[in-house]
Amino acid sequence: MSYFKVLGFEKEPFSTSPDPDFFYLSKEHEAALANILIELRLKRGLSVILGDVGTGKTTLSRKLIQELKDRPDFIFHIILDPSFESEEPFLTSLAKNFEINISNDTPVEIVALREGLERFLFQKGVTENKTVTLIIDEAQKLNESSLEVLRVLLNYETNEFKLIQLVLLGQLELHAKITDIANFFDRISFKYTLNPLDIEETREMIEFRLKQAGYSANMHLFLDEAIREVHEYTRGYPRRITMLCHRALKALVLKNKFVIDAVLIQEIINEEIASGWHRKDLSLQKNSF
Repeated sequence: MSYFKVLGFEKEPFSTSPDPDFFYLSKEHEAALANILIELRLKRGLSVILGDVGTGKTTLSRKLIQELKDRPDFIFHIILDPSFESEEPFLTSLAKNFEINISNDTPVEIVALREGLERFLFQKGVTENKTVTLIIDEAQKLNESSLEVLRVLLNYETNEFKLIQLVLLGQLELHAKITDIANFFDRISFKYTLNPLDIEETREMIEFRLKQAGYSANMHLFLDEAIREVHEYTRGYPRRITMLCHRALKALVLKNKFVIDAVLIQEIINEEIASGWHRKDLSLQKNSF
């Protein structure tokens, strides 16, 4: 039997899968999501979200998709790995995923792909009044050619709005890439950097995920002293918090304890440090973008 069933959970509370139902909306995540949705509604074109590894960008993208699924006027697609070598495979991928009928020629010419995408965007955006949205996770993998494709797509517009809405979520190195491309950077309507959680948000995240997993007992599984240790060691990075708390719950069962205290968390941390598997490069992010 899984440890979470032993403890009375219906689901695993600290899975690292990007389940939007287990996504704790910190103030920053909530602000990012709300602003993205406003940008999409206004059809302003380009939004960019930056964040270090483990700050919740991928789960934020899944939460955004969950929101868009309930809106019949949206047509959207998400790219999880934008490692395209050149313009042709990128455009071909877009045409395929948006189910655009281009040509029976093999290979399809780039001009035909561009024209097909433009016709599609005008048909959906103007004739059918739909909002076409492209979400790109791991956007730091976009090369210069792919960024140029996106820049050209942003040129497709009416007098009132952009015909495609782009949401880029990437690690901090994306910032250096796009600042060097002035005619792309200047098109960003909304830009935001996700930072790690503070200690109170860490507490709320842990309690939120326990509740979402079905924990209903009045007793707190994580004592305040344990949460302080968790926050100090993880520096508030959601993915790190999730993984440490998962190990803490397993240890709770294996050691036949009733609550997770500071001693238990410190034992886990010491084991991780001794094994050489801990990150040495955790650093707080800047608030500016």
